[in-house]
Amino acid sequence: MSEKTKIAVIGAGAIGGIAAGFIAKAGYDVELVCKHQSIVDKANSGLEIVGVRGKHKVKIKAVKEIDELSGEMDYILVATKTYDMPAACKQALKFSNKNTLFLSMQNGISIDAMADVVGEDRTVGCVVGFGATLLEPGILDMTSSGELLIGMKKKNKKLEELKEILDYVVETRITEEIFAELYSKLIVNSCISALGAVSGLYLGEMLKIKKARDLFIKIMEEAMAVAEAMHITVPPYGGKLDYYKLVKTDRLSRIKTHLMIYLVGLKYRKLKSSSLQSIERGRQTEIDYFNGYIAKKAKELNITTPVNDAVIDMIKKIEQGKLKIQRRNFDELMVLCK
Repeated sequence: MSEKTKIAVIGAGAIGGIAAGFIAKAGYDVELVCKHQSIVDKANSGLEIVGVRGKHKVKIKAVKEIDELSGEMDYILVATKTYDMPAACKQALKFSNKNTLFLSMQNGISIDAMADVVGEDRTVGCVVGFGATLLEPGILDMTSSGELLIGMKKKNKKLEELKEILDYVVETRITEEIFAELYSKLIVNSCISALGAVSGLYLGEMLKIKKARDLFIKIMEEAMAVAEAMHITVPPYGGKLDYYKLVKTDRLSRIKTHLMIYLVGLKYRKLKSSSLQSIERGRQTEIDYFNGYIAKKAKELNITTPVNDAVIDMIKKIEQGKLKIQRRNFDELMVLCK
């Protein structure tokens, strides 16, 4: 570790806060950009992290605005909402140099949008595999350990150093297929986040319902059709969710798929959709970067994705207050599965 290595983390939500906390605890020079003054104050006095790695209290230099960063950074980790990421990168450019790497820690596929701002040769994609939730401002719960996958379209010798830094958060691997890995996570996020948002149910309760599992499968099928048209080989998510097996249509395979999805719901039964949480807080969801990404690529490739299209429309109506969050919304979506 170089004591001179400077790292900025933009976004003090669950993912950004936990990453900043463990990296700072390892001795790196970390500056955390927080949107709210209450979190700035908390981080400066000691950010609290609880969960699977025990209890930690870490003091981190925190600022409210990107413009308050102290100088050039070696690495800039962007952990904002997807729709806020391009503007954050633009603001952070003045604190970078030609060798600074920017890491996209969003749930959707954001590396193209990031590359448009900072350049492809400085853009690092990241699949976040650990679970986290914000208990209250400045108190973060790491709900599962998981791993981080990072990669670039162009090789860069600094990627190995970034891996070593992120290893202090969770085990980190470098992949040469970062886009395919991001797409793999996008599929499961599109199922879980969207269906949780339209129904208002936790994952365990939701996946006990056959209609929900049928919709889960239909979203996957449409996403995999798009992947095939893009000539992407989609790896199993987390090494376990093999989409190629899950979308097989013979009777025995379909029974196994329903069982697998049910077991996912059982294991992560208390998981609450990120889009549902956004709606409950009166905030915009990231639906355009989940199911919206699938639908956008489908249109470019002349593929139909009726269930993903309908889910997007339904969530937009919920955001606008034109539709209630209710389990009954599954019935309307199921019409498209027949």
